[in-house]
Amino acid sequence: MSGYIPNADAARRAMLDVLGAASAEDLFEAVPEPIRLKRPLNLPSGQSEMETIAHMRRLAGKNTVFSSVFRGAGAYRHYIPAIARRVASKEAFVTAYTPYQAEISQGALQSIFEFQTMICELTGMDAANASVYDGASAAAEAVAMCRGKSRQTVVMSSAAHPHVIETVRTYCAAADEGIAIAPHKDGAMDMDALDGIIDGNTACVYIQQPNFFGRLERADEIAALARQRGTRLIMGCNPIALAILKTPGECGADIAVGEGQPLGLPLSFGGPYLGFMSCVNELTRRLPGRIAGETRDSNGERAFVLTLQAREQHIKREKAASNICSNQALCALTAAAYMAAMGPAGMREAAEQCVSKASYLRARLSEVKGFEPVFGGPFFHEFVTRCPVPPEQLERCLEKEGILCGLPLTGELDGCILWCATELNAKSEIDTLIDLVRRCSG
Repeated sequence: MSGYIPNADAARRAMLDVLGAASAEDLFEAVPEPIRLKRPLNLPSGQSEMETIAHMRRLAGKNTVFSSVFRGAGAYRHYIPAIARRVASKEAFVTAYTPYQAEISQGALQSIFEFQTMICELTGMDAANASVYDGASAAAEAVAMCRGKSRQTVVMSSAAHPHVIETVRTYCAAADEGIAIAPHKDGAMDMDALDGIIDGNTACVYIQQPNFFGRLERADEIAALARQRGTRLIMGCNPIALAILKTPGECGADIAVGEGQPLGLPLSFGGPYLGFMSCVNELTRRLPGRIAGETRDSNGERAFVLTLQAREQHIKREKAASNICSNQALCALTAAAYMAAMGPAGMREAAEQCVSKASYLRARLSEVKGFEPVFGGPFFHEFVTRCPVPPEQLERCLEKEGILCGLPLTGELDGCILWCATELNAKSEIDTLIDLVRRCSG
């Protein structure tokens, strides 16, 4: 099969007749002659559907699919209930686009409303939006929410995810606003250093809970310090950890953001993911994107409306502080389906399993010479250890066995590894890893 379309020439001629053109070249007469391409594009000839599928399978065969994963660093492998995938794959949701005639799209609005409600329950906040692109952009948008005429600098913990720091740095540079990095001490925020950095120009403080190194921050103390100094606190959160940790609202944060990928989204080579944002009531009108709300229609029946979208570029755009225009609706729907399927008890169980498996992994790794933990203190499901051999060497050795090891770190932690365990890492799997680590590093 060559992919030949019967009567293709006749169809082409018919299209040109309808357009009133003698040839395909006539369609491009508005393009200046000197810049027109005078040769065919360097592309292979067309293929049939079967040939294309076979080619894609050959390409997919070059991918390495690991049987065991001990890496997180912002994207995590969790159990996804089949119902979450099934709901998100319904044609009505997959094909739906942004609800510009919002109230006609009651199903889309309800899915957004349910997502917002669950995020508020997880974070202990008063309002949530319809999601943004990813966790890093959510953090940057949250910083923009806090800026004022007299306060325009953000203080970020050096223990936050490097990608989040760089994203916020990029946003701040474009807005000609400042960013200060507060050092960590034993893998968590150095409170004395933070106290010395916050000044009258500080709009907000950003911390991550748990942070990039897996450590749990003293969020209550940081929130109290921020409040005392007249600035706001943004907490970047792992949504699975929120099932067992104090909520940002309970800690005293003003805004909670995070990466929603752990909520039912597969790793998928890095996306698409979604960011979530929630805040205290007084900041609701500064939230970017959309907020869906619940009301009653003319018959007194439950209905949903697009309550707020005041900061988008097509509404009051001269006052907008954000250009977010996508609500990641399908990813948000998947997250909502995941949370509904798991329920509070299921999410709590997943979180407890993460803590248990990670604690066991760290204890077993400590038995291997040279893999001592770098930091003390409480952690969730990630931690950093030293490595007696170049981490890339260990990574290659484990890869041959179908295992993706922790993330080799650079900079001040060069030669160390950030490990992660979730509920999907069985005890026997961890024991196998330890045997291989001992062999690969011996």
